[in-house]
Amino acid sequence: MAMRGTALDMTIREFEPGDETAFRQLNEEWILRYFAMEPTDEELLSDPRRTILDRGGRIFFAVREGTPIGCCALQAMHPGEYEVAKMAVTQSAQRGGVGRSLLQTVIAAARAIGARRLTLETNRKLATAIHLYESLGFQHVAPRATPYARAGVFMEMELLDSSGRSD
Repeated sequence: MAMRGTALDMTIREFEPGDETAFRQLNEEWILRYFAMEPTDEELLSDPRRTILDRGGRIFFAVREGTPIGCCALQAMHPGEYEVAKMAVTQSAQRGGVGRSLLQTVIAAARAIGARRLTLETNRKLATAIHLYESLGFQHVAPRATPYARAGVFMEMELLDSSGRSD
């Protein structure tokens, strides 16, 4: 599932062997800028194949000139429910539509595999990200149990209506 962004000259592709390092580096960059690494971060970033891909999830990368500049995971949580997780765009590529393109790709991939709901957790410090999520249809929901101390904003997107059809 490649997507060409003419203004950005980037491609979005799925995880490939060897992407483990880029996945970790992209996420550590933003986590350490705003917060601290938590045990769940360490678990997911140390072995994304085992913790995300082998459990039915997917990971997408935005790539420019052969270098990953962003990533976003679609993490299987419950039947029909996926979490948008570990979304990162390197600082030098921010505000150029990379995050929007990644998130649109993840939403389309979730629809294609029949997901009914997407969830995500974030923090109020990440106002730009929250605005992006809202602009693509995520709604704020009540807090729930989470392994992340930094999570304070919870959002969801329903992908199927009550009759089971896609929106």
